[in-house]
Amino acid sequence: MRAERFGPPFHRPAVRLRPRAGPDRPVPRLISTSTDMMRFVIMSGWLRRRRSLGGGWWEAAPLSPVVLTVLITCLAFSTPREIAVSRLLPAAPALAAAMWPVLPTILLGTFCLLVMISLSFVYTDLGTQYTAAAIVAVTLAAAYASHVRLQREEALFHIRLVADAAQKVLLRPLPRRMDDVEIESLYLAAQQQARIGGDFYEAVATPYGVRLLIGDVRGKGLSAVGAASAVISCFREAAYDEPDLRGVIHRLEISIIRHSAAFPAQDLPERFATALIAEIPHGGGHVRLLNCGHPPPLLAHRGKIRVLDPTAPSPPLHLAALIGDHYCVDTVTFTQGDQLLLYTDGVSETRDRTGEFFPLPDWMRRQGPRPPRDLLDRLHQDLLRFSGGRLNDDIAALAVRCPSPQAPEPEYPV
Repeated sequence: MRAERFGPPFHRPAVRLRPRAGPDRPVPRLISTSTDMMRFVIMSGWLRRRRSLGGGWWEAAPLSPVVLTVLITCLAFSTPREIAVSRLLPAAPALAAAMWPVLPTILLGTFCLLVMISLSFVYTDLGTQYTAAAIVAVTLAAAYASHVRLQREEALFHIRLVADAAQKVLLRPLPRRMDDVEIESLYLAAQQQARIGGDFYEAVATPYGVRLLIGDVRGKGLSAVGAASAVISCFREAAYDEPDLRGVIHRLEISIIRHSAAFPAQDLPERFATALIAEIPHGGGHVRLLNCGHPPPLLAHRGKIRVLDPTAPSPPLHLAALIGDHYCVDTVTFTQGDQLLLYTDGVSETRDRTGEFFPLPDWMRRQGPRPPRDLLDRLHQDLLRFSGGRLNDDIAALAVRCPSPQAPEPEYPV
């Protein structure tokens, strides 16, 4: 990877180190070159690693060891000997170990050691040897700590790469247009460091039209991810083979049953998934929906919002043996300019600080005619704003629009 520069450009500090004047207190030459050394220390750290930090004080955090060193040095040369501010110099390399690479940490410790030696020419009875020994010991420990931290960061970086690759396999990027249908997706993990979870979606162009799947596996962790992967893999095959949506959902039922067979028998009834399959045939005109215990989609049709509740309930995946295997397919008008929003319960069950649910139908009614990407981007922003930036559940959503011929259609890369 090409090293990139981290942080704002380094400017020469305005602080001038001036010890109290006197014939027996010459100004050490080391102090005049402190700025150049600090620049080298920071720049080498920036060129080594780039971090994605937020704005404000976090952007200045890597400069804190430099600020601390300059502050201690200034106070050491400008305060009486009895205060002995120089004994705080070992704190600078210790702080640098938390955010700098090994070499800049060692260089900062070396600079602090040279500052201490320079002080010995000003204050002969300062106890330089003890403070210098402390600086050396702390610098060596800080360098080792920095090395261990970098190794862990590298391991975490590779783990994130593997997680990203797994997410692209499980929730692969969807083409923005299938046949004459525009499709956009949104996925938000409840945990900031998470990449994949139990929510899933997929869209495929089949001989029967565009077929879409969205669902949510009960539970969290690897078991939920495994069940979601089994359902998605089965859908990618069954969507091409089965002419009827009932046949597709029957294949998904068999798939999750086989996957759940790896778990203890007492846990089998607790492992299920809600799912919603939509089919938009070639030429459009209508959409077929098969809802297996999933939150009902929303349809924007001629400026009105409809909640598409199923006419009869269908069992969630892996529960057909308990409550019956009757599946109901509904047909709804879906013409040019209409937009369909499929989502998981993480969207509709997002709460604010008072415990109120996110008013999804009212929210969509206020959006008006928007492109699918703009609609999901706005949904993303408003969900985070409504919840105060904290999500309690994973979120997945699909926005599907049948383009209107009256307006020029934007070109989307596939």
